[in-house]
Amino acid sequence: MEDKELLETIENYLTGAMSSQERTEFEALRKNTPEIDQMVVEHKLFLDHMQSYAIRRSFAKLTSQTFNKLMAAGEWMTDDTISTKTKVIQLWNRYKRVTAIAASVAGFIALTTTVLVMSLSPSLNGNQLLQLSKAIEVIKKNQQVQGHLINEVKSKVPENAKMLSGGSGFLIDTKGFIITNTHVLKGNGAIVINNLGQELHANIIYSDINSDLALLKIDDEDFKAPKNIPFVIRKKMTDLGEEIFTLGYPRNDNDIVYGKGYLSAQTGYNGDSNSYQIQISANPGYSGAPLFNDKGEIIGIINTRQKQAEGVAFAVKSNKIFDLIESVNETESKKVDKIKLPKSNTANLNNRKDQISNLKNYIYSIRSYN
Repeated sequence: MEDKELLETIENYLTGAMSSQERTEFEALRKNTPEIDQMVVEHKLFLDHMQSYAIRRSFAKLTSQTFNKLMAAGEWMTDDTISTKTKVIQLWNRYKRVTAIAASVAGFIALTTTVLVMSLSPSLNGNQLLQLSKAIEVIKKNQQVQGHLINEVKSKVPENAKMLSGGSGFLIDTKGFIITNTHVLKGNGAIVINNLGQELHANIIYSDINSDLALLKIDDEDFKAPKNIPFVIRKKMTDLGEEIFTLGYPRNDNDIVYGKGYLSAQTGYNGDSNSYQIQISANPGYSGAPLFNDKGEIIGIINTRQKQAEGVAFAVKSNKIFDLIESVNETESKKVDKIKLPKSNTANLNNRKDQISNLKNYIYSIRSYN
């Protein structure tokens, strides 16, 4: 397929001009061809910018027409026989509706332009990525939704603590060690919540800003250590186009969510060799969630998504977990027991439903507080 024909096909796809069969065939091609997937993302950005430009042009035309109308009516010229105050009132009464519309459009354009400049200029906002931790407002809303549960079972968050952030995490050692993202832990204290809604105290053991990975350890008498962990952590590179799935907590603390997609690039944002680019719907709360392949092996940890491209997210490669654990075992050996990563994979099941049922018991919602 030539470049011109490919661009026309992508535009038809984005504008909804394809039939359902054509759309299904193109999505299959997009899934298996990372280069085309990237072209779709870039062309969508281009179309969005062109639409914004069209709005600005329409506003310029509207203001020009308004000015010409004022000039033609002679209302813009100075008249010494009419006081300035009277002329202003006359102009306002006659053109206040047009002025209001123009002001509204101007405000919208100014806001749109500001957002575009901030999102497209690295010097203003640093990058185009959105961290996927939960904001405090979301945590409070979740607490209100689950109010009856909190009233029945006293929360383990200290009474005067200030909630700061939240996300997801997963067990890597039966002794209660949990991996999450560093940016999820904006406070100095944390609790973790299992898929049954049970809160457990946890200590922040280690945090590495460079890899955006952190380690927690459950320290709670109510924690029932599992006999084993059913998945392994993959150390080798994952292939392009490989199907992936995740389990995390972008919604309520005891409402685990399943998402699926595929690996679209072996490097992350701006060619980051420590991350993968993945095609998946990722909402705030997914930070720290494990990324599994079909065999039930962990291949990454979701941490960010691209602001301007729908469905484009990024995950820290799972081999960075090995580096983190090596550092912890060396520097924190006097404080914590040596961490032993799981070595046997019992999550390699043919039925995805059974996989999820097995894996969700080892994935936690995380709240951080001061």
